[in-house]
Amino acid sequence: MRKEFSKYLLEKVKKQDDIVLLTGDLGFNALEEIREYLGYRFINCGVAEQNMIGVAAGLASKGYKVFCYSIAPFVTFRVLEQIKIDCCLHNLPVCIVGNGGGYGYGIMGPTHHAIEDLASICSLPNMTAYIPAFNNDVCNAIDSFLEHKSPSYLRLGYNFNDRRVNLGLGVLEKFKRPKVTIIALGPIVQNVIDAVGTFDDIDVFIINKIPFEITKELKNSLALSKKLLVVEEHVRKGGVAEYIALKLLEEGIALAKFKSLASEGYQNYKYGSQKYHQRVNGLDTNNISKLVQEWI
Repeated sequence: MRKEFSKYLLEKVKKQDDIVLLTGDLGFNALEEIREYLGYRFINCGVAEQNMIGVAAGLASKGYKVFCYSIAPFVTFRVLEQIKIDCCLHNLPVCIVGNGGGYGYGIMGPTHHAIEDLASICSLPNMTAYIPAFNNDVCNAIDSFLEHKSPSYLRLGYNFNDRRVNLGLGVLEKFKRPKVTIIALGPIVQNVIDAVGTFDDIDVFIINKIPFEITKELKNSLALSKKLLVVEEHVRKGGVAEYIALKLLEEGIALAKFKSLASEGYQNYKYGSQKYHQRVNGLDTNNISKLVQEWI
């Protein structure tokens, strides 16, 4: 999705002269065209992420809309205090762009994985997180940030499909009498789509923005299915399953079955591709399909 981000942002910077892009010495083979066009509005801050956030906050306080680009863990965990104090508490228009959400960087291991990022960054004041599921979501997220001008986190993953979904809690597939309701976070929805393709009567919802509200469509689906499966490439603690469970309790919505498929970390102490980690953590197509079949 980083090339989709770069492509669409280039369209925006050609129309607006108040956009600045900072990078922590990353973006090879993705940001070159933007760099050439932006000139002095493109700043490589080097491997100094805390300083990059401080620079971004300073520029934002002067009226610029600032994007800070790096690998997801480098631009969330390493700089969390600066994001909170410099950007969020002042409600400044700084968009933190983290590439490779979840297990996106595969064999590089936990130093390059971001499976706790949303729990950390979504707890900050005035923060909105965007988790694109499809390429189109990247464009929608950029537009939303530029419109609302508040601290944001854009978690880029891997999904090369185009599909129109509203930001927040959107509907992908909707049946009149669902037997199971599934909610997926961001790009992992592709595994869900592949898993339920052979089944009928499965409602699939997608979360691509946090915070979000429980929609009328979801309430209606749960009233019929009474079964909810949440799939996320993120740890359970502070993840969307916890968020949804609290929302359902507040709404007084009772379920017969509730299951969370989430990242379990590194229980076997082995590292591999993103698909490998999804399989080990039960986030793969086969496991999702097996679980749905048992529920049906």
